[in-house]
Amino acid sequence: MIWICKELSQLDKISSEILMLSKKKIAFHGSMGVGKTTLIKSICKKLNVLDVVNSPTFSIVNEYISEINGKVYHFDFYRIIDKKELVDIGVQYYFDSSAYCFVEWPKMVDDLTFDFDHIYIKLENNNRIIKLISNE
Repeated sequence: MIWICKELSQLDKISSEILMLSKKKIAFHGSMGVGKTTLIKSICKKLNVLDVVNSPTFSIVNEYISEINGKVYHFDFYRIIDKKELVDIGVQYYFDSSAYCFVEWPKMVDDLTFDFDHIYIKLENNNRIIKLISNE
């Protein structure tokens, strides 16, 4: 599925459709500043997340509480240099849980996200092109 997002007001509808079409585990791909965190914030809003949603660049993982689903985990692996860091935080535990897991910069964990759905975001002519690839 592909969406063309011309303005932020469209994200609510796109987020609802993503939640209907995707699994609970989603890897987000895109360059710096393209809108990965903004899209995750919108998806979390649709899940009635009670917490403030922000990028976990320094904490690596943020845990949120959703009124609909319980826990939601939001990862940012941009700063990860060694996969051992992920073992140390118990990333597999999170991925094996029944919670939603949203992963920004998933390249370091490609082998752990093979069964995730993947969202690719790119900027094209001042629009964000959002592409969902389901891994069925």
